[in-house]
Amino acid sequence: MRLVLLGPPGAGKGTQASAIVKKYNIPHISTGDILRANIKKGTELGKKAKEYMDKGLLVPDDLVVSIVKDRITGDDCKNGFLLDGFPRTVNQGEALDRELTQMSLKLDRVINIDVEKEVLIERAIGRRICKNCGATYHIKFNPSKEEGVCDICKGELLQRNDDTKETVEKRIEVYIKQTKPLIDYYMEKGLILNVDGSKSIDAIFKEIVKALQ
Repeated sequence: MRLVLLGPPGAGKGTQASAIVKKYNIPHISTGDILRANIKKGTELGKKAKEYMDKGLLVPDDLVVSIVKDRITGDDCKNGFLLDGFPRTVNQGEALDRELTQMSLKLDRVINIDVEKEVLIERAIGRRICKNCGATYHIKFNPSKEEGVCDICKGELLQRNDDTKETVEKRIEVYIKQTKPLIDYYMEKGLILNVDGSKSIDAIFKEIVKALQ
């Protein structure tokens, strides 16, 4: 099962991705996680990416494509993968198609989680992430049992620097401008699976699984 997960910032892609990869036993490939790991390590890629991410802008295609190409050739991707955060533009989508064609592979479905802008802002501002294990919470919709403490590893829960109202609005604007055309691109290929992201986490997941059967 080779899947792409689309949706604006705060649509709940991370939560659904965790459930999808567990059910289908495929790796979750999040370009955001890979980029943030490079930023934390202070690599050259991380330094370049940070300049863009801090401004709420997309990281240039050549940087991201090279990361994804290297990742999907891994042994754990033989039975498929779930791409989250890539592609984000039609150019990236075309680049992915070219790489997959060279590997004699193709995508099975492109899951698009659709959510209203106001809901996205509320979700993003309240998001908290464990600095140790990366588990995700929300102060309103999915709070930890103890405020500021991860249920899983007891690590400290932090708000990402780019989860401010201003940056979130900027990310949504960038998404609408650059990623919406990608939905049309995959729609023409008959790959799009539109999901109502305003529903509960369980309801969204059940809808996805039913459509993938």
